[in-house]
Order: sequence, then C-alpha cells, then structure tokens
Amino acid sequence: MIVPSTAGDEPAATVEPADEAGEPAAPVVGRSRRRRVLVVGLVVVVVLVAAAGWLAFRVSQAGRALIAAQDGLTAMVQAGHDRNLTALQADLPGVRAHLDAARQAVDDPVWRAGTVLPWAGRQLGAVRTVTVALDQVVDVAGPALDAADTVLSAHQTPSSDGHVALGPLVDALPPLLAAADRIDAASTAVAGIDPAGLTPRLAAPVASLQHQLSQVAGPARSVAQLGRLLPGLLGSDGPRSYLLVSLNSAELRTQGGIVGSLAVLTVDHGTITLTDQRTASSFPALDAPILPLTPAEDAIHTDVLGRWIQNAGMTPDFPRTAQLVAARWQAVTGQHVDGVVATDVVAAAELLRATGPVAVPGGSTVTADTLVRQLLRDAYVLLPYQDGDNAAADALYAQAAAAIFHAVGNGQGDRLAVVQELVTAAQQGRVRVWSSHDAEERGLAASTVGGAFLSGAHAADAGVFLDDGTSGKLDYYLTTKVTVEGMTCTGPNPTATVRLDLSYTPPADVASEPAYVTGLSKSGLPTGWLATNVTVYTPVGATLGALRLGDGYVSGTSTTQDGRAVQVVTSWLPPGGQATYRATVPVHGGSLTVWSTPTLTSNGMRTVTCGG
Repeated sequence: MIVPSTAGDEPAATVEPADEAGEPAAPVVGRSRRRRVLVVGLVVVVVLVAAAGWLAFRVSQAGRALIAAQDGLTAMVQAGHDRNLTALQADLPGVRAHLDAARQAVDDPVWRAGTVLPWAGRQLGAVRTVTVALDQVVDVAGPALDAADTVLSAHQTPSSDGHVALGPLVDALPPLLAAADRIDAASTAVAGIDPAGLTPRLAAPVASLQHQLSQVAGPARSVAQLGRLLPGLLGSDGPRSYLLVSLNSAELRTQGGIVGSLAVLTVDHGTITLTDQRTASSFPALDAPILPLTPAEDAIHTDVLGRWIQNAGMTPDFPRTAQLVAARWQAVTGQHVDGVVATDVVAAAELLRATGPVAVPGGSTVTADTLVRQLLRDAYVLLPYQDGDNAAADALYAQAAAAIFHAVGNGQGDRLAVVQELVTAAQQGRVRVWSSHDAEERGLAASTVGGAFLSGAHAADAGVFLDDGTSGKLDYYLTTKVTVEGMTCTGPNPTATVRLDLSYTPPADVASEPAYVTGLSKSGLPTGWLATNVTVYTPVGATLGALRLGDGYVSGTSTTQDGRAVQVVTSWLPPGGQATYRATVPVHGGSLTVWSTPTLTSNGMRTVTCGG
C-alpha cells in the first residue's frame, strides 16, 4: 500500500509498473528520449539526402551552364583574334546568360556550405572560384566593348593632320581600365586554385584557364597602367614633344638595335605631328660620354655607351637609354623633349599589316613582307656606299619611318588592328616609352612598356642581352632564341636554366658584301664572321657562375649592377656556325620572367610559370 505523503514528509518512491512477465517496464522518459533522437536522426538523414539531391542538381546546373558558356567564350576569343568587335558584342549576351545561371548555382547556400567538406569542398570551391571570376570579367566586358567601339568609330575617317580625338578616348578609359583591373583580379583568384587537389576532369580545364588568364592579365595590367597615363602623354594638359627613335636590328644592341634615325613628335590635345627628322650619322662620336657613367656601366659597356648615340641602347634599362639620347639631342639642337619612344623594324612591319603598303619618297613602296629585307639588307647591299658614308641607306630608313608614322597617324587601314599590333609590340619589348615627367615615369617604369629592367620593380627577373661586336650589319642573318628549361619549383632553392641559341646563316658570298655590312671592327676576325657580346643578368641578390657553352664552360667580364650579378662573354661564329649558352638563375614566387634583346627572330619578353 502506498501512503500519500503529507506536508513535511519525504516524497514517496515511485513504483515502476511491471510488464506481463513481472519484469519492470522501461522508463517512460528513456523511451521518449530515444524516440526524439530517432526522429531527429531521421530528419537529419532526410535533410542530408535532400541537400545532397539539391546540391547534385545545382552541380548539374552549374556544369551545363559553364559548358555552354565555354562554347561562347571560345567564339569570343576567336572573334577577338579576328578583331571582330561586332561578333564579340553579339556573342556576349549568350555568355552572360549562361554565367548568370552558373553563378546562381554556386551562390546557393547549400553549395557554399558544401565547400567546407574535406574533399568535395575543394571541388565545389574551385568551381565557384572559376565561375565568380569569369562572371565578374564578363560583367565589365560589355561596357568595355562599347567604349572601344565608340573610340574606333570616332577614328574611322582618316585624318590628314595626325589628329587623335581625345574626347572619346578619355570617356572610354574608365570602362576599359575597369575591365583590365577585373581581368587582373580574376587571374589572381583562379591562380590560387591548386589543380593537384582536383579530380582530373576538373583539374585540366582549371589549369588551362589559369594559363589563359595569366596570358591576358599581364598585357591587361600594362595596358591599364599605360591607359591611366595616356591623356597626359597625348597632350591633354598642354603640348608635349617626344623623340621617336627607330632602332636598326641589323646591328644589335641590347634594346634591339643601334639608334638608326630620330624624329620629334609634337603632341597637342591629340594632334600629333612629326618634325625635325635626323639620322644617327648627324651625331658624331664625342670625346667623353654625354652623361656621367656609373662604374658598372663603364665596366660592362665601356664609355662608348655615352659617346656614340648609336650605342645608347647598350644598357638594358630603357630609361637610361632615353636619358642618354634626350641629352644628346638637346646638346645638338637645344630642344628639351618630354619623353622618348623607341621601336624596331619588326614592330614597324607588323604595323604595315594593319595599314597596308606605304609609299616612300623616291618611288619605292614598303609592305609588311618586304620592309625588314628592304631596310636591313637591301639598303646596305644595293644602295650606294662611298667613303665610309652610307647616307643613302640612312635616308631610306628615315623616310620609311616617317611614311609609316604618317600612315598610322592618318588612319590608313584597320584602326583596331593598328592598336592590337602596338599592344603586341609592347608585350614583345619592341616598343618602349620614357617620360621626363617624374609621376608619369613612375607609372611607365612599373609596366613592361617602360623597359625599366634595372630601375623598375623587376628584381626577380633575369636578363640575357646581345650587342653586335662586328660593327657591321650581319645580324640580319642571325637567328636567336631564348628559352627556359630545367625549371624546378620545389625545395629550398628553386632554379631554372635560361638558354640562348645563336645560329648564323649568311649567304655563301657574304665576304664579298660591302665592308659596311661585313664589319669595320678591329677584332681580327675573318671577313664574314660574326662577333656578338652576350650579357647575362641574374635576379637581384643572386650569384652567377661561369656560363655553359655547349658541353663546356666560358667566362668573361664579371661585375655587379644594381644588386645583380652580371657576366659578359663574346661569341664568335663563322658562317653556318651555332652556339648554345646556358645560365642557372633562381626562381621566385613560382615564375620567372626573362628579358632579352628583341631580334628579327625572337621577342624581348617571356614568362614561365611552375606547372605552366
């Protein structure tokens, strides 16, 4: 019998009910708790199954959208190569729609939550990073294409005075610069994905996209840097004057060739005129350098760097070349210039592909396919050469430079193609720009178009440069190639080998060509042989041992300049001769950029990345 408790008594014990077998039944509270756990567990399972199903749907949705977008992007890339703005603008809405669908999928909360998973999360995160990056690039592509179309439309009618309408250009800069910045940001984001952690099906397209974006991001970054300076450089704030320096690649110098001709470009609110054109022979050698040389400059180049205007391009730092040329120009003419622009014959030939053939005073015509031979070979072999004076060849060189300038300035040919060729030439190190205005020069030096190998922010880059040692015009027959091999990206000291291949293939009767071609040097080489000084620069802070030449080693002048180890050796090649040089340099940040002399067969810039 259970006696109810009264006030002050202890609570009575609860007697567990017995089941039919007489055993106490399970506690009610325990059964209830287990039911709740079971229900919660079932709910979690249902939610996970539903989430997995939803995520699978989103993955499928994103995959279909990205595949469709990829087809559209491929078409846009082809339209870009074809310089077809109309096709680019037509393809953009479709790509935009597909990326919007993909972006909606990867922005789903379930997708975001899935990115924390240990393995699947890496796959989901990579797809989201790629989708967001492409979506953001395409988001600014429309305004940028419209702006480019407006600028090009404003210049469809050729101008006889070299006038460039600045208004449309200035208005177009914000969307163009926004697009360049977005491409740079997208490249950085996608470069942060490690393909090694992805499935093979995903790793391959991610690695391909990383490479494609890196190829576009560098030029876009340079264009953005130059674009911000462009209005001022084109005289929006008042008249400017620039020296246009044409480099002659038949006689190599580090910057691409000897200074062949010079002209003054006067720019005022977009109107560009060419005046006071002179050949390099108008500037005879000096008894002392036009500007004081540093001990390193004197050791590497000797004082001829500052005494001969033709040799001003021997330094790998274009701002220094420009300063030497501008100082010499001012000493002779009394004119101070606001900057210097240098280019070579290869860049001029590519411009002719955009403008079409150009007539040169005297009745001749130059084309993209004939210009290099006409200026760098025929002018010296076929035109009169008397008493050490090659005035006829120098005059043709100057006339061709002026004719091409006027063709570009007057709007001849395809404007978009002209712009593209100029951008390509700048990427290849064939167009360099220096400004005497400090703020502008800082911006130029930060980009590759400034050519500031020593004075700019390029400490991790290496360099291999060529200077003719024959004092002739035999480099027309020289084939050069600079590559990077044996790159290691792991371990405490990643390195790469910079390789230079030289091949000299003149005609069999080269020894019978004029002395102005075969060389005036006192090196003692047999007539028709080619001497080339090879100068290698390491990244800042690195050391450099003897250079490898074929299976052996060779050494020469060794010094340091601005924290870089430098070595100069001389190559002697007989007709038909070949040589291969190699130098080992450190790799920083998973990539190596090598600056070199732009020649008739090799560009002046190349970047190699780990895994690229």
